[in-house]
Amino acid sequence: MTVSENRTSFWRTFWVNAIFAPRTSLGFMRIDFVLGTVFVIPFTQMVFFAFVASLAGNPGSTVQFVVIGNAVATVTYSSVFTVCQTTDSEKQGGTMEHLLVSPANRLALYFGRGLIPILVSLGTVAVGLTYAVVIFHATLAPGALAPLAISVVLTSFAMVGFGLLLAGVALYLRTSIILGNIFLFLGLLLSGTNFPVASLPRPLQWVGYVLPLTWAVAAVRASMAGDPLTTIAPLWGLVLAGAVGSFLIAMACWEVFERRALSTGTIARF
Repeated sequence: MTVSENRTSFWRTFWVNAIFAPRTSLGFMRIDFVLGTVFVIPFTQMVFFAFVASLAGNPGSTVQFVVIGNAVATVTYSSVFTVCQTTDSEKQGGTMEHLLVSPANRLALYFGRGLIPILVSLGTVAVGLTYAVVIFHATLAPGALAPLAISVVLTSFAMVGFGLLLAGVALYLRTSIILGNIFLFLGLLLSGTNFPVASLPRPLQWVGYVLPLTWAVAAVRASMAGDPLTTIAPLWGLVLAGAVGSFLIAMACWEVFERRALSTGTIARF
């Protein structure tokens, strides 16, 4: 096969998976699910934690800190939890075995399945931050929209990559639901969403700094505050490193756990 044919095959696989994944392995991403994820979940989560923060005292800056953090953290529903469950959907539908024996390019296969979740994640964070500014009166500094847009885009890529990483691990597990829930709540606890990471015990701080969501939340907060690019750019670099690292580790995990799952029979277990 020529280089041109390989390139054509890659993009054909990518776009086919991007188009059909929402109807198959992402079948639960119906229009009502998407609208609820984008418009309802950010509002309800932000209201809940805003009330908790106000009851805890210091209702001014603390509430703003919390609503911005949760506006970003809601991305985990569409990126981590949804993408992670693609493994279960393939097993439940009996298509996982056929998928893994196909000659389709693995990179195009997995990246294609992440396209729609990236778009939904962009919408989720954008709507959440709009709620933060309009409803909760979070401060948006003049000229902050461009840096904020870059932060949101990088956040979506990084979190979908992290979801693909967990999906690779879940290939070897009986179900991915528990794994998705664990990291969903770890994000709320350790990423600086509701309180600064520095306030955590030192071992938990180390865990928090490994999560791409931690740097994504920090980048969004810095962008909204109008911090200089010298402050925001290193945070972008860390979010981008988290995105690239997650995608690379995800590919490695799929290769390793695919062999393990085939040898132990967990490839067909649900």
